[in-house]
Amino acid sequence: MQTVTSADGTRIAYERHGEGQPLVLLHGDATRRFWDPVVQRLADDYTVVVPDRRGRGDSGDGADWSLEREVEDARAVVETADDDPVLFGHSFGGLQAIELTRTDPVAAVVAYEPSVIVGEYRETADLADRMEAALDAGDPERAARLHLREVLHGGEIGDAAFEAWLDDWPLWPEYVRFADDLYRMDRAIERYELPDELGVDAPALLLTGTEGPAHLRESVRAVQEALPDGRLVEFEGVGHAGPAEAPERVASAVGEFLADVAVTDPSV
Repeated sequence: MQTVTSADGTRIAYERHGEGQPLVLLHGDATRRFWDPVVQRLADDYTVVVPDRRGRGDSGDGADWSLEREVEDARAVVETADDDPVLFGHSFGGLQAIELTRTDPVAAVVAYEPSVIVGEYRETADLADRMEAALDAGDPERAARLHLREVLHGGEIGDAAFEAWLDDWPLWPEYVRFADDLYRMDRAIERYELPDELGVDAPALLLTGTEGPAHLRESVRAVQEALPDGRLVEFEGVGHAGPAEAPERVASAVGEFLADVAVTDPSV
């Protein structure tokens, strides 16, 4: 594990694996361990750099949190690379990657169901309000449940099915401690407005799964339309946690895209 200091003095932890074109993986509401199944499939061809978001894993945190601070954190990690990197973000990490790409030189950007909300869903989005009420009532477990039910299942799953899923989910016992960060993240997502044009010059790949939340499947297509050079790949039978659910398929799609846009030639 290595560390870098972000613009506001927060220490950001990251790992580095393999050799080749820098490929920075930005996680969403987990830790850098989310990427473990993907890293082993990419490290033979790329220098894979995997940070923890602030407030997660081995990274520090700061009092002044915002999407902009998260982008600064990613920038600090990117600046440790020897060349313009490829950014690959999942969920909130996808939004983080896209926002950094709008201002900084990168070789390409990949985002799996970036946390952007559009259309009718945006007009009625109240997840952050419900989570805030739960936290104010001293119930972080309820706040975390609200987040998981909405983000992973789109609020479309019944009570019994959700509880059964939660009972089988091995990460749940430790997940409640992230409740405050989940709330601030969801509040930032609800405030974010997707521009008609993102002004990204780098090649972009958008990824989604047929089993992900309907609102994120809609959003990923809206993000694609806002990118001048955006492609879309949809994975049959895969949900929002696609890189962890289907790491071989996801890694293969990323490798094919990067080879096609001539970002790097792993055979060299």
